[in-house]
Amino acid sequence: MSTQIITPEKLVRVRGCCKVARRSGEIAGWIVPGAILVLLPKCSVCLAAYLMMATGISISVAAAVSLRAFLVALCVSSLVLLERRHIRNLRVGA
Repeated sequence: MSTQIITPEKLVRVRGCCKVARRSGEIAGWIVPGAILVLLPKCSVCLAAYLMMATGISISVAAAVSLRAFLVALCVSSLVLLERRHIRNLRVGA
């Protein structure tokens, strides 16, 4: 159901714009955690070095190990939640 607002200047479709924005947000929700997982270095020393080069902030190797583990857990959990939402929407038919 597409709601239309008629003004003297033009005809505006309200639902079409929101649908595109929502779909773009869903796609970004999949791409961002996946890209972080792909680009995250496997070596904690490399993570500390990249962080220092990018921001100028140096961290210890122990902190880099914790940061890497946190980022991996965060990205994997967000991807799992997105997948569960996608499966639920397929079952409901939304």
